[in-house]
Amino acid sequence: MIMDRLGYNNLRRVRQYFRNSCKVRQCFQCPEDTEFYCNTCKHDLCLPCKERHVISLHTKDHDVVIYREKYENITKQETCERHPDMFYQTYCHSCKLPVCFQCTEHRDHQIQDIKTAYKTNRQKHREIVHNIRSETLYNNSCILAGIKSDIKTYHPVISNNQSETLLKAQKLRNLIDTEMYDVKIRRKRFIQSLQKQRKHLSNIEDLEHRSEQLANRPLEFIMLLKTNRVHKLKDTPNPTQYALVCLTEEINIEDVTDLLGEIQIIERGERQVRNESQLKLMSTPVLHRSVNVRGDPGKIFHICCVTPDQVWISNGQNIILINSEGDILHHITRNRTQHTVNLTGDLIYIDWDGNILKLSKDNRTNSTLMKITVPSAPKCIYSSKLNGDLLAGMRTYQGKGIIKRFNDIGHHKQTIWHGNTGQNLYYYPMYITENRNGDVIVSDKGSIRTGICYGAVVVTDSRGRHRFSYTGSPSQSRLYPRGICTDALSNILVCDERTYTVQIIDKDGQFLSLIMKTQRVNIPQALSYDDKTHLLWVGSTYGEKSLCVYRHIDRQDTIQYMTNQIDI
Repeated sequence: MIMDRLGYNNLRRVRQYFRNSCKVRQCFQCPEDTEFYCNTCKHDLCLPCKERHVISLHTKDHDVVIYREKYENITKQETCERHPDMFYQTYCHSCKLPVCFQCTEHRDHQIQDIKTAYKTNRQKHREIVHNIRSETLYNNSCILAGIKSDIKTYHPVISNNQSETLLKAQKLRNLIDTEMYDVKIRRKRFIQSLQKQRKHLSNIEDLEHRSEQLANRPLEFIMLLKTNRVHKLKDTPNPTQYALVCLTEEINIEDVTDLLGEIQIIERGERQVRNESQLKLMSTPVLHRSVNVRGDPGKIFHICCVTPDQVWISNGQNIILINSEGDILHHITRNRTQHTVNLTGDLIYIDWDGNILKLSKDNRTNSTLMKITVPSAPKCIYSSKLNGDLLAGMRTYQGKGIIKRFNDIGHHKQTIWHGNTGQNLYYYPMYITENRNGDVIVSDKGSIRTGICYGAVVVTDSRGRHRFSYTGSPSQSRLYPRGICTDALSNILVCDERTYTVQIIDKDGQFLSLIMKTQRVNIPQALSYDDKTHLLWVGSTYGEKSLCVYRHIDRQDTIQYMTNQIDI
């Protein structure tokens, strides 16, 4: 009640007074009061800074708690309700109740020390709270922004749609009314024609009857034929003159089809948060961490993420599974550089004989997926995340590059080599990937002329039609493309061996930015993007560390929008 009477301005004065009078801890980023504490980066946080801290991709995995939880509290012993002279010592998981040693009915149940149970349940709920903070609330804020934008625009859109619908309905009604009037006229004429036909038929029957009676009386029969009544029977009414005409022959079917064809029913599911509304491209990519691979594999020619903590790397001779700390978990010998991971987590790679093999997710079962003869053996391979198809880049006997698409069991589905240009698109496809819109993206080594390699990033749509070829940034005229991948915003990232950089272009081939070379990654060769953590893994053929992890994408800041919500 006191807070309500003071009002917001008076409240700020009171808080400022207490700041000046008492020692109040302030947020490490702004002068606001501390309410939270990050156990990971050891920083005090206010409420707005905490909200930004838990949604940023740099810090969303940090352990943020309310400030009083910074210190470990001594667990207070509580008295058992049924046995006042005893304290709770254990926890019954079956009954989900704290118990003391005299609660004998719980002895056959699953019992755990109460301090251990407290820590376990506290950690479990902390993970739930963390997920709500960093994912659920952020997604809801993005959905709320989309809903508010729709509310501002849906009134004129619906009003316009209603006007167009009424106009089309009136046109359709006019067509129907006109046709119904014509049908009534035709029906009336048809009835008249039917009556004449019946009368004519009755006269014929009567004449036939009299003719039969006068068959033995020639004179009377001749007199009958000379009467006018017989001559009138020759004028037989035309039955089609007043007949109903088929409806489809009179009404303009094209007009009705056009009117009805514009009526569309669109089924919509639940509102989904798009990556474009959640994520943004950072102006300057930052080094997240470097990985020191045990045993030092040397040059890294290819990388493929499996989970946020595991990646497959290749040094041209071995394929090695490592964790985020660089520990070797599994390895395969005698293989080519290229490998990929399918939708079920199985490793698919090319051996020295050009065959495509598959290693199960548990690294126990190795099988042959396809046998391909040299020299048409695949140089690069990629498993589609859209439908599980395999995309393989090959070289023909004539020295030209082609792209073949297979289903997940190795049956051929498509061949791409010239697109819609009539000329060969590829010379030496080294790396291949697929974008979220279905585009097939190839890092092509290009042709060799006088010892100089001219390469390009060649992009075709899912049907194989050529979209564009990227040959370098505006400041350069040549590109030596190597490792390639795409990110959550459908941007294309490619290693350039000429400038020792990673170049970022959008899905339509427009240059965006660079990841410059560093002492850690001197000559970038391999790329892989993790969809879950939005981290970019970069492998090098030379440098202090041959494997580094960068962040070039961050989340949009929705806090400012939420504090200035639109009144409806």
